[in-house]
Amino acid sequence: MQLSPEVFAACERLMRGGSHSFFAASRFLPKRFRFAATAVYAFCRVADDAVDEMPEGASIDIVMAYLHERLEAIYRQEPFAIDADIAFAAVVNAYSIPKELPVALLEGFQWDAGGRGYDTIESLHEYAARVAGTVGAMMTLIMGGRSTQTVARACELGVAMQLTNIARDVGEDARRGRLYLPLAWCREAGLDPEEFLENPQPSEAVMVVIKRVLKVAEQLYVRAETGIAALPRDCRAAIMAARLIYADIGRVILARGCNAITQRAVVSDQRKWWLMARAMGSYLIAPQRDYLLTPLSEIQFLVTAVPSPEHDPARVDAFYPVVAMLERIGQLERDQRASSPRA
Repeated sequence: MQLSPEVFAACERLMRGGSHSFFAASRFLPKRFRFAATAVYAFCRVADDAVDEMPEGASIDIVMAYLHERLEAIYRQEPFAIDADIAFAAVVNAYSIPKELPVALLEGFQWDAGGRGYDTIESLHEYAARVAGTVGAMMTLIMGGRSTQTVARACELGVAMQLTNIARDVGEDARRGRLYLPLAWCREAGLDPEEFLENPQPSEAVMVVIKRVLKVAEQLYVRAETGIAALPRDCRAAIMAARLIYADIGRVILARGCNAITQRAVVSDQRKWWLMARAMGSYLIAPQRDYLLTPLSEIQFLVTAVPSPEHDPARVDAFYPVVAMLERIGQLERDQRASSPRA
C-alpha cells in the first residue's frame, strides 16, 4: 500500500489537537515507531468522533455498522478514502494487529453511545479495557512486545489512564448526563447517582469515590512499570512519560481535595517537561524477567487475542522511509522560510 506524507501529516494533526498529553509523550518514541503510533491514535480518534458526533436522531446501530464496515475494509487492505483508515491499514499489515483489538475498541464506543452504567469497579474495568486497554495492546505490538506479561501490563496501563480520565471528568461528564464512577461505590459513600446527575456539585461523598478510583489507577500504574522495563530500551522513555503525566493528573485532583466537579485538573507544560525528563531515566531500567503478575480478569480476552510468537523484526521499519520523507519536507520548508526576505 502506498503511503503519502500527507496521510501521516493529517494523522499527526489529529493527535496534536486531540490529546496534548499523548502527543507530548509520543515525541519521545523512536522515529521508526512514531508514525505507526500516530496512526493508531488517529483511527481511535475518528472512530470515537463518529459515535460522539452522531446527528440527533441517528441510529447507533447504523453508525456502528458503518464503523465495522470500515474496519473490515482495513483488514482487507482496501481502506476507505479516509486518512486515518489508510494509515491504520498500513499499521495492521506491518505489525500484525489482531482484529479482536479494534473490534473490542468499537464495542466500548458502542457502550458509551448506549449510556451504559457501571455498577462495580470490575465492570468499569471491562469498559476501560475496551476503550483504552486495546490501545495499550496495539502500541505494545508496534514496539515488538508480544509476551503475555508485557501485553497484560500494557492493557492495564491503558485501564489506569482511562480511570484517571474518568476521575478528572466527573463534573464534565455529569453535566452531559453521564456518570462513570462505580455506582455501588457511590451508594456506599451516600451519593445518590440520579440526584448527582440532576445537580452535579462537590460533596464529601463524590470526592470519596473519586479518591477510590484514583487509588486503583495508581496501583495499575505501578504494575505497568514492569511491562515498560520489558520494552525496547529506546521506547521506554515515551511510555514512562505517558504513565507519569497521566498519573500526575491524579496528583492534581488529590491536591484539590478531589474536586473534579467544578474544576478540571491540568498538568502544566512546565510540569510535563519535568516529568518527561524524569522518564528518560527509564532507559536504564533493567528488564525484570522473573515477575509473574496475574492480569486483571477483565483484560484477559485482549491478552489471549495476541499470538505468542515474537513479531518479525524485519518489518518494524515499515514506516521509516515515510518518516525520512516527512523530515526532509519539513527541513525544506524551514530552509525556504529562512531564505525568504523579512517583512
